[in-house]
Order: sequence, then C-alpha cells, then structure tokens
Amino acid sequence: MPIHTPPIAVFDLDGTLADTAGDLVGTLNVILEREDLAPLPVEQARDMIGAGARALIERGFHAAGKELTPDHLDGLYQQFMIHYGEYICVKTQLFPGVLGALDRLEEAGFILAVCTNKVEEHSVKLLDELGIGHRFAANCGRDTFPYFKPDPRHLTLTIERAGGHPGRAVMVGDSRTDIVTAQNARIPVIAVPFGYTEVPVQELGPDLVIEHFDELFAAVHNVMKPIAA
Repeated sequence: MPIHTPPIAVFDLDGTLADTAGDLVGTLNVILEREDLAPLPVEQARDMIGAGARALIERGFHAAGKELTPDHLDGLYQQFMIHYGEYICVKTQLFPGVLGALDRLEEAGFILAVCTNKVEEHSVKLLDELGIGHRFAANCGRDTFPYFKPDPRHLTLTIERAGGHPGRAVMVGDSRTDIVTAQNARIPVIAVPFGYTEVPVQELGPDLVIEHFDELFAAVHNVMKPIAA
C-alpha cells in the first residue's frame, strides 16, 4: 500500500446518512393502496427498510396478510422504483451532525464514498437533492457492480473506485448488512443506532457505536489508529 494513500470513510445511505423512511414508506403505501390494502404507519414499517425495495414490498404485503407471486412482485417493484424516483426527497433529511462530520473528515484528508443497496441512479439523485452529492468520490449502488452488500466486494470495489485502499478504510452503517459487509472485508465498522435494523446494532459486533455524528471523527480516529491520526 503506498504511504501517500489517503484514508477513506465509506458510508451507507438509508438510515445512516439520511432518514429516508418517510419517502420509502410513502411509496410503499402508494403501492399498497393501489392493491386496495391499508397503508402502514411509518413507525410500524420503519424496520422493514434496509434490505431493498423488493424486500420492503414483500414485508409490506406480509404485514397486510397478502401473498405475492414472483411475477406480481416484479410488476410492483417496477411501479415502486418509478414512483420513488419521482418523490425521492420529499420528507428525507440528513441526520443531525452529518454535514459537520463530513467537514471534519475532509479537512483531515479523508476521501468520502457511499456504498448503498439503493440503485445507483436513486442514490446519486438523492444525495444531489440533499446537497452533498459532490462530496463523494464514489457513490456505488446495488447495481454498480456484479456484487452488492453483504458481499464484501461491493465495499472493496467502492473503495477502489474512489481512489482509496482497504487498508486505510472505515465503514459507517446502521444495519447487520453493513456490519457483516465490513467485517468480511476486514475493514473496521462504526455503527449508528438510529437507522433501520430489527436487531440493536450494539448486538451485531461493530467496532464502535456512536449516538450522534458529532462523535464520528473521534470514533474514526479510534478504530483506524494510528493511520487516521
């Protein structure tokens, strides 16, 4: 690994950088209502998020007590993706402290990247609408490579595309998928507890858990010692 390789921080998107639940569940409810099913409250459906749009639709229908055939799911998925792409940033907001955390990392010489199971088009559009898309050297989605989380190659290829090196990387995420991906890539992982997970992230074995993005810079310094000093 070249000595001059800068450190890199790689972020998940949904439930990590941004609270996207309102718009994701909003689109799910549009689909449910088209199928004559009752909409779900955001708080009830919040933990259904995190495994992609297909899984969200399946979980929504399961909660409504209705089964889906594969062909029906395919059709609803296409409807979901179109609607969500049009209403991707109505209620979505960055979590408190994100901008300051990105500032501190950039000032310390970090490359920033996103590794998400959103499709790349949606990830790029959302981060641009949130005003931070330009800050990431790579924004890699579920369809960017032949692999996606929890396959560790999704993370390592994102790092490569951004110009970083896995030996000087840290992952920040909110779910089992993020933690397992980073662990399998042998990259330290910091978890946030305010995202979308059925199991508390503290129980999933991340290197550190932070309660607020104000804690991120110190946490990165901790898990990457002595590289990030």
